[in-house]
Amino acid sequence: MPRTVFTIGHSNHRAEQFIALLQMHGITALGDVRSKPYSQFHPQFNRESLKKTLREHGIAYVFLGQELGARSEDHSCYEHGKVQYDRLARTELFRKGLDRILKGTENYRIALMCAEKEPLECHRTILVARSLESLGLEVRHIHADGRTESHAQALSRLIRMLKLSAEDMFGTRELAVSDAYRIQADRIAYQWNMPAREDGRGVAG
Repeated sequence: MPRTVFTIGHSNHRAEQFIALLQMHGITALGDVRSKPYSQFHPQFNRESLKKTLREHGIAYVFLGQELGARSEDHSCYEHGKVQYDRLARTELFRKGLDRILKGTENYRIALMCAEKEPLECHRTILVARSLESLGLEVRHIHADGRTESHAQALSRLIRMLKLSAEDMFGTRELAVSDAYRIQADRIAYQWNMPAREDGRGVAG
């Protein structure tokens, strides 16, 4: 059985709601993949406050934003000011972040956290989860109502949202998935001088 990693968005949850979601799925460690681990509108998710709250409930916290955040400091990962996920995924720093998760799954049940409520609107799904699945891990996304969605189910939903075909004589699911990743990455990827949104609908990374 492949090891499972979960993802979750803090959105505008109250701290106790967020903890309850983690406990519902037996999470014992939270990996913060925000490039900047602070929230202007939801200070309960600022790095220090969040770490303290998690510790009080027996959940470990680790900051992974340097390795797995969407706002790379490597200028080679950008084109016309927009980060390119395929380039970022090939960097040594990103691979080190994936290695930390792989090692962590040996002792912890891990959830990776970013800001966005909808997993398809976040790099945790379009960039990080894609890479984790390629390494043989199972990824499941925790929604605000507590239900989980497999990464494959999330991709099927994205294909439908983008109106891509995976069933006609000219299309295959593999091609549709590849196109879906490319289109969504271009839509949500961080761009310099573009303010982040924390309303659950935009890019924060």
